[in-house]
Amino acid sequence: MVSDIKTAGIVGVGSLDPSKTNSNKADSEKLGKDFGDLLKTKVTDAKAVIANSGLANKIEGVKFSQHALERMSTRGISFKPEEMLKLNDAIEKAAQKGSRESLVLMGDSALIVSIKNKTVVTAMDREAMKENVFTNIDSTVIL
Repeated sequence: MVSDIKTAGIVGVGSLDPSKTNSNKADSEKLGKDFGDLLKTKVTDAKAVIANSGLANKIEGVKFSQHALERMSTRGISFKPEEMLKLNDAIEKAAQKGSRESLVLMGDSALIVSIKNKTVVTAMDREAMKENVFTNIDSTVIL
């Protein structure tokens, strides 16, 4: 089995030889506790950075409908925090121009957004956009 992994070009981390594994229960419990503590610390630190930078309110400004969340999940669409900030800014600009329903093109994604509610109504990837007609929009924002 090890030779199959090597021939497939996959490099493993650690040893696959059972005689070389550490079976000490105390060590594995300590490792698990250390990892859990480290994870909690990192999550707490990240939340503090967001709260102190003022990003929390901006990121929370954009909402996603249940339909949009389902589409994003099935189509593998996700956004980084900086993309969420850009989306929020795009919604603010569209609102200033009097838009009500907007098509927001961001990277390989297209979002239909209710500007009044600051809610993403649906989301599409590049494949779902092909040969599609977007109706009931009054503006388009390209990011």
